[in-house]
Amino acid sequence: MNLHTRARTCPESRALLAHRIEAEHWTVTAAAEAAGVSRKTATKWVRRYRLEGIGGLRDRTSRPHRSPLRLDAQRQKLILELRQARQTILQIAHALKLDRSRVARVLRRHGLSRLSALEPKPLVRRYEWERPGDMLHLDVKKLGRVKGLGHRITGVRDGPGRHRGIGWEYVHVCVDDATRVAYVEVLDDELGVTTTGFLQRALAHFWELGVKVRRVLTDNGSPYLSRAFGQACARNRVKHYRTRPYTPRTNGKAERFIQSMLRECAYQRPFYSSAERRRGLRGWVDRYNRLRFHSALGTTPLGRLASRARTTS
Repeated sequence: MNLHTRARTCPESRALLAHRIEAEHWTVTAAAEAAGVSRKTATKWVRRYRLEGIGGLRDRTSRPHRSPLRLDAQRQKLILELRQARQTILQIAHALKLDRSRVARVLRRHGLSRLSALEPKPLVRRYEWERPGDMLHLDVKKLGRVKGLGHRITGVRDGPGRHRGIGWEYVHVCVDDATRVAYVEVLDDELGVTTTGFLQRALAHFWELGVKVRRVLTDNGSPYLSRAFGQACARNRVKHYRTRPYTPRTNGKAERFIQSMLRECAYQRPFYSSAERRRGLRGWVDRYNRLRFHSALGTTPLGRLASRARTTS
């Protein structure tokens, strides 16, 4: 049953209305007033009850019995075949002498409104490196600076509280593939020198945890293509791998970490300043590593690091 939001009756109330009229001998007017419906509506449900019994009180589809303008099955099949041949809606409409709107409705009904729907979905290849440090995923998320409550909280995009031109800050993230242990810094830009400095500090952080980093994976952003970044990788004997262009899922562990960071911290509660948000991010990353249960690991990131360290020692 799928009642609309303004429905006055349901099958149970209709059955009560019919029972009052048929068994208790209420007048149609009195039963309609008690049910909060018009006399015409009450008469309709009683008539259906007399003809069909209790089954007649269920909702019926609003689709008409006849649709003389509906395209026949053969023409709909031709539309789908032409779409499979990667023709546009305009080309199909011209070939079959139909309105574009009719062609579009058929394609929408079959989920082929976009040509991209004809392409096979890429195969999802899940992987996980065995040892901590075998692969670090690096990425950057740009966040607007905070000065008072923003439009996400107030709901007002333009007004006295709107601070234009306040600038951005850049959240540099680093996630270990095997353990999901994360290292995060909020910096002023994403230039090559800044990103290289972040890499150096991330490598030092993992070294303090007893992890020797062997590989890093980044996207094809200009900071990661810079000479300084390449020299830092060579100096630390770290192999640098880059994702395929336009395929962010290749760096999915960093992308997923950023989603969690935004949902559970950056966008979870209001911050009144960028400094307050940076403190909140530091606390959240610490809880993420030490306390937050990771469903893919079955433990916390630092718990996985400890267990992997025991097995490899």
